[in-house]
Parts: sequence; structure tokens; C-alpha cells
Amino acid sequence: MTPASANQSTIQSATRVHASGHRVIDMRCRPAYLHDFFGKTPGSPGEDLARWLNRRVGTRGDDAHFVRSRTPQGFLDEVRDAGLAHAVVVGRHTPGQHLPNDTIHGIVHGHPELIGIGAVDPVLQGSEAALAEVERAVRSLGLAGIDLEPGFGEPARHPDDPVYFPVYELAQQLGVPVFLMSGPTTPDLRYNDPAPLARVAQAFPRLPLVVYHGYWPQVQQAIGVAFRYDNVFLVPDMYLFQPGSQAYVEAANGFLGDQLLFGSSYPFRPIGQTVDDFLALGFKPSVLDRLLYGNAAALLGLG
Repeated sequence: MTPASANQSTIQSATRVHASGHRVIDMRCRPAYLHDFFGKTPGSPGEDLARWLNRRVGTRGDDAHFVRSRTPQGFLDEVRDAGLAHAVVVGRHTPGQHLPNDTIHGIVHGHPELIGIGAVDPVLQGSEAALAEVERAVRSLGLAGIDLEPGFGEPARHPDDPVYFPVYELAQQLGVPVFLMSGPTTPDLRYNDPAPLARVAQAFPRLPLVVYHGYWPQVQQAIGVAFRYDNVFLVPDMYLFQPGSQAYVEAANGFLGDQLLFGSSYPFRPIGQTVDDFLALGFKPSVLDRLLYGNAAALLGLG
């Protein structure tokens, strides 16, 4: 049994189905109580930011819907009421924000509908410490992958910076995907560039590379990298509903049907609304089950 499949007996037990009849895995879903950035504290700048971002990405109705998830039970209720089979809670380790792996483990442990992704920063931690933490996160905590955020480092880096290559190598050995942050919130937009990812995909052909935010608005370039390398997966999440993103849909109705995955980016978009909006984008019925569930299930070793 590989580390990626070690927790299958736990996480496969969630069989909840969305009202549409589709099983859904939400690849990017965090509770408000995880951090002030997600609206944890009433009346805080974080709450203001979360509400602003909700309006920015097309939330209809209450832009403070996420307050329900300020408690663990409230978050579980959000996930269950939305009909998710699984929600992926991703950690973060950057100079500006640290969501520790033990915290992510504490959120998902004992809840079969929740899956955790750990995070490291080999620049902040040092290479040896980061690699030891990858081992611990996967083997001891049972987290299903590792998040890296090169564009949010100090200084900002591209994903093909040599400092990250030992992490890629270890993740490939452990059989878990690496998740990468991209998108227009990158502090220096020159680092929201899909091209350097191609070198990583070429160097580690057995390593799934999952890109949050799908490099929007560099949509065509991101699709081009995914066309060339089938170990590159795109999760446009909240940016899938922004101008220029129809190309993701067109590509997913063809070759990208095995490489695009659903994410709500909750708490920055309501889960239920995002599933409904996703279903209305024009994906072919023949690919919907893969996009909403099958691709993610295969990536996470759920069978």
C-alpha cells in the first residue's frame, strides 16, 4: 500500500451525492475558522477582504455566507449541505501565512468527507527540515499531498527553481501530488507564468502537479503546458467564472477532460452556488463526472 492510498479505508466511506446526481470532490475548500484571512474574526480586515473577494468573483446573495464556518461543526454542515463527497483542505507555508500541517490534520482527522493537503517552504525551513516535514505530513499525518507557493516566497520564485526539486523528487517517491499556487493574487504578477512549470513536469513525469487558480488570466498558456504534459492538472476554482476562462471549458471538452478538476475556493465563493455555476458552463455531459469527481479521486488515490 502506498502512502497516498493508506487512508482509503477512511476517506472512501463518504458517499454523499450532490442534488444534481453527481458526486463532487471540492479540491480547494477551507473553513473560515482556519485563519483571519478567511474571515475568522468578526469585524476584522480579514472579514472585509473575504467579503470583497466574494463580490469580486461573482458570489450571489450574502457576501458573508462563510461566517457559518467559523466553527468546526459549521464547516462540516457547509460541506454536507452542499452535497460534497469530499472537501480538500489545503495548508500553506509562506513568509506571509503559515497554516501548519498539524492544524490541517486536526481539521480533517475523523471526518471521512475531509481530505488534508500539507505544505512546506524549503527556503524558510531549509531543505532537510522541509523534506523531513514532507515525510511526516504524508507518512505520519496521512495528508494526501504537499502544497508549494513559489510566487509567494521572499524573494518570489518560479516553480522550476532548484530549491524545490528535492521536494518534487520526494513527493514522486512517496506517490503523492504536489499542489502549486498561481493566479492574479501573486504579489509579483511576473511569477504567475505557466512556462516554468513545463520544466518541472518534464523532469518529474510520474509526479502529478496540480495548479490552484489555473494560472488565470494566463489561460491559453496554462492549457498549452497541460496539453504538452499530462501530469499537469488545473484547478481554476473561483477564476473559472471570470472573463477569458471559457477556454478551460473548451479544452476540458477535449483533451483536458482528464486534467481539469473542480474547486470552489470556499470561503471566497459559496460551495453550492459554485457547483451550480460549474454545471452551467457548457461542459459536455460525458466529461462532467470526471471533472467533478473522477479526476480528483484518481489523483488522491481514492480508487
